[in-house]
Amino acid sequence: MSPAVLLLASGALVGGLLALGLVLPNWLLFLVTLAASHGVVSLGIVLLMRGGVVSFGQGLVFAVGGYAVALAVNRLGLTEAPLLILLAAAAAGLVGAAAGPLLSRYSGIFFGMLTLALSMVLYGVLLKSTALGGSDGFNIPRPTLFGRRLDGAGGDYALYALTIVVTGVVSYLAALYVRSVRGLMSLAVQANALRVEYLGASARAVTTVNFVLAAVLGGIGGALTVLALGHIEPDFAYWTRSGEFVFVAILAGPQSVAAVFAASLVLELVRSFSNLYFPNTWQLALGLFLLAVILFLPRGIGSLWAGRRSPR
Repeated sequence: MSPAVLLLASGALVGGLLALGLVLPNWLLFLVTLAASHGVVSLGIVLLMRGGVVSFGQGLVFAVGGYAVALAVNRLGLTEAPLLILLAAAAAGLVGAAAGPLLSRYSGIFFGMLTLALSMVLYGVLLKSTALGGSDGFNIPRPTLFGRRLDGAGGDYALYALTIVVTGVVSYLAALYVRSVRGLMSLAVQANALRVEYLGASARAVTTVNFVLAAVLGGIGGALTVLALGHIEPDFAYWTRSGEFVFVAILAGPQSVAAVFAASLVLELVRSFSNLYFPNTWQLALGLFLLAVILFLPRGIGSLWAGRRSPR
C-alpha cells in the first residue's frame, strides 16, 4: 500500500470514527477514548517486538507522560491539550533516549526484566513522594482546546475527537515507519542480529531507535489517558499496567497497526462487561476470553485480515 493510499485510508477511518462518536453514548465514548489512548502505548511495544525484544516496563514512559501533563497543568498553569501532549511526548522521549543505549545492550528476557525494574523504581519513587501526590496521586482540571475549556458533554466529545485524531496521526506515522528501511531492518534483527552486524548495520542502534519511539508513544498515551481521566496516580507505573499493554500487543500481533487498537478496544469491552455481569469473578471471565484468543488466534487479531499467505 502506497503512502498516499495509506493516508486516504487513515483519513477515512478517522473521519468515520469522528462521525460515529456523535451517536455513541457517553459511557462508550469514554471507553473508546481510553482504549485508543492505551492502544498508542501498546503500539510502541509492537515496534519493539518487531525487533525481537519486549518491554515489560512500558508503564515507565506511560507514567512519565501522565505526570508531565499533570504537573504542567497544576504547577505551570498550562491547559492547552495539544501542547500538553507534545510536552508528554518530549518528556517520555528524553527518558527513552537516556535508557535506550543501556537497554539495547541486552536482549530476550534480560531486556524485559530491566525495563520492568526501571518501571518499578519509578513506581516506588512516586509512591513515596508527597510532592507528587503520594499513593493517592492528584486530580487535574479539564484542559482547553484552542482556548476553550472542555466541559460537559461537548467537552467529552472534544476529548474523544482529539484522541482519535492523535491516534490516527500516530498510526499513520507508525505504518510508514514499519515499511521504511529502518522498520524492515527490525525484522532482520529479530531473525538474526549477528548477521545484521556482519552486513555493516548496528542491531543495537535499531533497538535504541525502536525504544525511543516506543517511549514517545508511551508518553502520548499517558497524556491522553490523564486528560480523559482527570487524575494521575503511581499505579500508572505499576507492573500490572505494563502487563496489560504487553497483552494487547500480543493479542493484536505484529501484522497490522490497526489491530493494536482493535485489540485494546476488545480488552476494554470484555473487562468492562465482565466486571458488570460477573463482579466477583470478572478476572476469571477475562482470563477465559484471553485463553480462547490465544488458542484460536495464535498470531493475533491482525492475522484475520493481514499477513495471510497461501500454503506452499
